[in-house]
Amino acid sequence: MLHVSWWKTVLIWFAVLLSVILAVPNLLSDEQLSSFPVWFAQRQVEFGLDLKGGSHIMLKIERGDVVRSRLETVVGDISARLRTVNIGYSGLTGTGQKIQLRINDPAQVQAAVNALKPITSANGRPGAALSVGDNGALTIDISDAGINERVSAAMTRSLKVIRNRIAQLGVGEPLIRRQGADRVVIQVPGLPDPQRLKNVLNQPAQLSFRLVDQSMQVQDAMNGRPPAGSEVLFSEDDPPVGYLVLKQPLLSNIDFADAVAVSNTQNNDGNISVKLTPEATSRFAQATADNLGKNVVVVLDDQVISAAALKTAITTGDIDIPGDFTAQGAQDLAVMLKSGPLPATLTTVEERTIKPGLGNETMRSGVTACIVAGIFVAALMIGFYGLLGVAATIALAINIIMVLAIMGLFGITLTLPGIAAIVLIIGIALDANVLIYERVREEEKKTHLLVDALRHGFNRAAATVADANLTLLIVAAILFYVSSGAVRGFAATLITGVFTTFFTACFVTRSLVDAWISHRKPRVLLAGVRSGIFDGANIRFMGIRRYTFTVSAALSIATLLAFAAVGMHLGIDFTGGSIIEVRAKQGVADPANIQSRLQNIIPGDVQVDRLDDRLSAVIRVHAQQGGENAEQSAVSLVRDELGKDYDFSRVEVVGPAVSGEISTTASLAVLAALAAILIYIWLRFEWQFAVGAIVATLHDVILTLGLFVLTGMEFNMTGIAALLTIVGYSLNDTVVVYDRMRENLKRYSQMPLPILIDASINQTLSRTVLTSATTLLALLALYIFGGEVIRSFTFVLLFGVAVGTFSSIYIAAPVLIVFKLRPDKFQASGENKGQAGGDMQSGKPAV
Repeated sequence: MLHVSWWKTVLIWFAVLLSVILAVPNLLSDEQLSSFPVWFAQRQVEFGLDLKGGSHIMLKIERGDVVRSRLETVVGDISARLRTVNIGYSGLTGTGQKIQLRINDPAQVQAAVNALKPITSANGRPGAALSVGDNGALTIDISDAGINERVSAAMTRSLKVIRNRIAQLGVGEPLIRRQGADRVVIQVPGLPDPQRLKNVLNQPAQLSFRLVDQSMQVQDAMNGRPPAGSEVLFSEDDPPVGYLVLKQPLLSNIDFADAVAVSNTQNNDGNISVKLTPEATSRFAQATADNLGKNVVVVLDDQVISAAALKTAITTGDIDIPGDFTAQGAQDLAVMLKSGPLPATLTTVEERTIKPGLGNETMRSGVTACIVAGIFVAALMIGFYGLLGVAATIALAINIIMVLAIMGLFGITLTLPGIAAIVLIIGIALDANVLIYERVREEEKKTHLLVDALRHGFNRAAATVADANLTLLIVAAILFYVSSGAVRGFAATLITGVFTTFFTACFVTRSLVDAWISHRKPRVLLAGVRSGIFDGANIRFMGIRRYTFTVSAALSIATLLAFAAVGMHLGIDFTGGSIIEVRAKQGVADPANIQSRLQNIIPGDVQVDRLDDRLSAVIRVHAQQGGENAEQSAVSLVRDELGKDYDFSRVEVVGPAVSGEISTTASLAVLAALAAILIYIWLRFEWQFAVGAIVATLHDVILTLGLFVLTGMEFNMTGIAALLTIVGYSLNDTVVVYDRMRENLKRYSQMPLPILIDASINQTLSRTVLTSATTLLALLALYIFGGEVIRSFTFVLLFGVAVGTFSSIYIAAPVLIVFKLRPDKFQASGENKGQAGGDMQSGKPAV
């Protein structure tokens, strides 16, 4: 018996049973779930937009609008306060966050300062700074803190308006959340074309009725300076027509109690009727009666949409808004008016849209890849370990069930990269079980007692499993912190898998083996186990370390030179721009035709590539000059040009604001991962081990970047995820080898370090080969069956696993010799300090 306490066994299988119960909703349809309690039905794993289709939109509030609004408010407040106390002034102007004026009578400067003091504070906090100059000059600087407070208030108001507008559009069950100080993220599943949604959300929808100022000609106002209280606005016509209008409106959004759109199905046009509040009805009736014969304009977001003469007083409180509206345009404006105006413009800085059908195809491909990978792993484990392999396979199945249960319990979204994480989890789980089983084999050779071998093997391997998986956990946690969307889903799934792998490998597998031992009572373990391929190996790895070092250094230098000379093909995550995947409605996609059509209408480079199915093509539009709005305009031009011939399967747009941030956070993520690994290895081992791990990791990073340079693959945030995953996996392998070296260093103080390192690598070689081969097979299944979207990501992981396995042996280990690691540091009093050769077989320690 493994002497696992009965109560521990009960807890282990209770956790397994609970996981199975929580994972069951993922196997049931929505109709079947309707008969269960709500709390149970809600335990389904939520799929990301890349798997079920839909739109992800990030909006940024325009700080400039908030500053301009605050400036106008303060200027108006200054004018009103000084008039109230009869203080004359001149030259009242405002630019940016600075306002200047001059008090006509120097004797009234102090009185003016006292009158303006309330402006310099908001809710008891400084909102502006007032300074006095020569000859009665006053300057008011609006503070950044005051603007930040108003940006925050504008965001709160914007969120409310956004929720109201989306609710009226009826576009499913959107996720709306604030991100940072000035952004909001909107995810709408099942939305194939977000253009209408963006149009509704981007417009402030500030609607007003204003009188035309007839005191001077519009052209004179444009050439000179408009009268105080008036401004020049332009119409939507081509060419636009200018109007000199009063700033003070007769009606504005606050006066509208309701808005209704009426559509004409015959000619697809529409009109809008607004209902005024009782107070506004009375006020507007008086205003129209007093201004009969004058012209009134309707202004929407500082643009004149219609103009008319007042012929009669309007007393009913129901007003038709004149204008040239389409049916959908009228409906959208009605939605915006009913929801209220946005306090500032919201600009689309990021958009990622997947057509629902494409998302379903991708999910099916990912699930198929996971099943095939699981079959590969199960076949290898059972083939090499017999009944122990069966136990490991059962534990692997429980591991995946627990991952799904935890993801459903905590609302972790499963994305396409998350499916790749599950395939990696399969490889990690295999690694943990192989570590344990190989250690048990060694212990059985040493003790010849199966029960003791199992107990010591599980206990001693648990620390190695924990060390190896903790490095991957550190990398995944950093990736989760700096990423968003599908990549964050990958990190969250990987983090979940690290915990469940440790639990299933060290506890579930142990419980299963314990039950088997209790039932069958075998005397030996080795019967039926075929993993001892390298038991007699005595490969002199360190004998060729100078050659491997030289070749690796040459490759790394060549990669760095190529990186500097050629550079990488950076994706839109880092450069900004657009990626649009289209599918021909008839026939096959014609890249040449698409490119020629788009080059005539879109400035800058346009690249078109046909996909393997020949029906689809990917269009890459390089970053546009003019910021986020220019990026959105480019996508609109593509839609207008190709919409008749092609369906749009996928659209990704990243503006310069987001791409710059992604570049910074990605760089910091890689540096943070390396720093965290350095510290962890240093604390767990010795500084030479930490240096060796970092050198090996840098080697893997450099060669992986070289793969991107050599193949011309697009390097984006998914590439960063692949890079950090390779770092974690490589360290996993390195830590296992280091752990065995440290153990042997404690036992063999007189053994030459190169021989001891060779012995340690040979002892763990079965585990290294089995783990790497099976992980490569699992990733190969993902590469073949996972679909086009994730193929390049998987290819990088395949390369990284191979390179990481190489570096663990030929880079991380020789560095210990270079930096003269001293075995005597690992000696403890009373420990065996066996002489070289005294406890050796074939030049390596007997363990």
